[in-house]
Amino acid sequence: MDAHARARQLIDAAHAADPHRAADGRPAELVYGERVEAWVVRLVPDASPALRLAARAQHLERWLSPRATFPEGKAGYLSWRRSLYTQQAERARALLLEAGVSATEAADVATWVSKTGLKTNAGTQALEDAACLVFLENEIGAFAAQHADYPREKFIEILRKTWRKMSPSAQANALALELPPAIAALVRDALTTA
Repeated sequence: MDAHARARQLIDAAHAADPHRAADGRPAELVYGERVEAWVVRLVPDASPALRLAARAQHLERWLSPRATFPEGKAGYLSWRRSLYTQQAERARALLLEAGVSATEAADVATWVSKTGLKTNAGTQALEDAACLVFLENEIGAFAAQHADYPREKFIEILRKTWRKMSPSAQANALALELPPAIAALVRDALTTA
């Protein structure tokens, strides 16, 4: 077994510890990693093994740092996100090195997972694009239900921010998604009033 395959096994083993379950009963992080990797492969057909591993490690052990452990409000949310990026990147780097992946590739994966160089680093952008597409395709309905108290304008602003983070290729893929009618209407409103 090569180093990339060993790294994949280590990442998936870490995901398997997630106490949260997807609809199919599997660990939620594992399902998420598979979805992000699938989008990366669609967006970057010649994705390197390192980029695929980074996609798989996108939310690596996120469940260990719940949002509730940080202060409420925007500043607390942003602090939580920065902390997650750093923790996930360093954990991914450690697992890749443990598997025998080169230090250079492990550093690239850490850069991408930490969201360093968004809009300027192709690997970071590919991961962000894939994460946004997973959100739109698989998670936005549950997110909307969880935040039913949000006014319509707040949802539209969230969608605008998501859209701005995406590359033109990812935006084109997003427009091709079959979204629930209410969500599709929010997306249309976000794009027409941007």
